[in-house]
Amino acid sequence: MPASIEEFSAHGNRFALASCRRIHEGDAMANVYESDQLLSEYLLMHYGSEEEIMPWKFGPKEAIGFPARTVAYFPEENCDRTLDLGCAVGRSSFELSRSSAEVIGIDFSQSFIDAAETLRSSGQHDYQILETGKQSRPATATLPDGAIPERVRFLQGDAMNLPDSLGSFDRVHAANLICRLPEPQKLLQRLGSLVRPGGTLVLATPCTWLDEFTPPANQPQSDTFSWLKDELAEHFELCSQHDEPFLIRETARKFQWTVSLVSVWKRKA
Repeated sequence: MPASIEEFSAHGNRFALASCRRIHEGDAMANVYESDQLLSEYLLMHYGSEEEIMPWKFGPKEAIGFPARTVAYFPEENCDRTLDLGCAVGRSSFELSRSSAEVIGIDFSQSFIDAAETLRSSGQHDYQILETGKQSRPATATLPDGAIPERVRFLQGDAMNLPDSLGSFDRVHAANLICRLPEPQKLLQRLGSLVRPGGTLVLATPCTWLDEFTPPANQPQSDTFSWLKDELAEHFELCSQHDEPFLIRETARKFQWTVSLVSVWKRKA
C-alpha cells in the first residue's frame, strides 16, 4: 500500500490520482463500491426526483437531497478552493461549484468517479432504477441547476493517503466517509493541513462502524462525536452539530433510512 500519492496524471479532461489504489483480494471498499447496483442506487440518491426516490406518500421524504443539504452548512460567501472527499457520484461537488472557483472531488470508487466525470463532461448519465426482483426502468441523471461543471475536477484516490500536491482549501466536505475508512485517524490528522486557517470543515457520518471496513482497534472507543472532538481539537474549533437523515432506495419497496451526524468546524488561525 503506497504511503502517499506522488503526482497527478491527466489525459484530456480526465484526471486520476497516480499510485493510490489499495485494491487487493478481499478489500471491502474495492469490491462493494464497484458494483453496478450500488452505482445505480447512488445516482438515484444524488440526482433522482422525489417521486423516483420515494414513490410512497407516507415515506420519509425529508431524508431526500442529503448531498445538497450537507453543502448548505458552509458559509454563503464565495471562496477559491473546495475539496469534496468521498464525493461518490458528484452531487455535492456540483453544488459546491456555485460558490467555489475550484472544486476537487475525490472518491475511492473508480465506478463512482467515472459516473461523476460523465456528468461533468456531458451533463447527464443514463442508469437503471430497480423496481422489484429483476425489473428495472431507465432513468437519466442530470446536472443540478446552477452547477458550473468547468470548475470541477474528479479524481480517484484514497482519502487516507492524499498527496501534498493537493495543496490547501478554504472548504473541505467529507460526507459519510469516516466510518468507511480502515484507518480514519490518518484522514483526521491530515485535515489540519488541508483546511486553510479560517476555513471550514463539514464532516458527516452515520457512525455505522463495521469491522469489515474499519478494524475494531481503529474504531472510536467512545461515542463518535466525543472522539471527533478529541481528534480535531488541536487544529479546529467546533461551530455546530446537526442530525441529517438520508435515504437510499434499493427497490420500490425497500429503503435504507439513516441519520448522519453532521459537524461543522472552523480551522484555527
